[in-house]
Amino acid sequence: MKANDLLPIGELARRTGLSVSAIRYYEDKGLVEALRTGGNQRRFLRGDIRRLSFILIAQRLGLSLAEIEDQLARLPQGRNPTARDWKRISTAIRGQLDARIAELERARDRLDGCIGCGCLSLKHCALYNPDDALAAEGAGPRHVLDP
Repeated sequence: MKANDLLPIGELARRTGLSVSAIRYYEDKGLVEALRTGGNQRRFLRGDIRRLSFILIAQRLGLSLAEIEDQLARLPQGRNPTARDWKRISTAIRGQLDARIAELERARDRLDGCIGCGCLSLKHCALYNPDDALAAEGAGPRHVLDP
């Protein structure tokens, strides 16, 4: 491994837009792994730019930190992941993303009917739950959350 394959934590922060403390947090969680110099300074593989970028993207997509940890655990430690490694993760989270997209579309479409009409009437609103009939199906806004 060449010296320029390793990045100090400040450079990794600059390249990813994360704070140094956030990188240390992800390191503590085991999502990235630092190598140590003789002077005990952290050095990261260039591939950790992608790992950290994946964390940022996955969080934006609504994945929990536990879900992100689970996916990153599939990547090899000690070497930069290949395109094939990343493809496996992409395939694994695609179903979760499709389910979230469907839920968001369903909520958007059902909210349009109520908010869009302007009536806000409990008698006519598409989200209204006459006689609390949906209570048996669970808590929360069942018309919006359920398919």
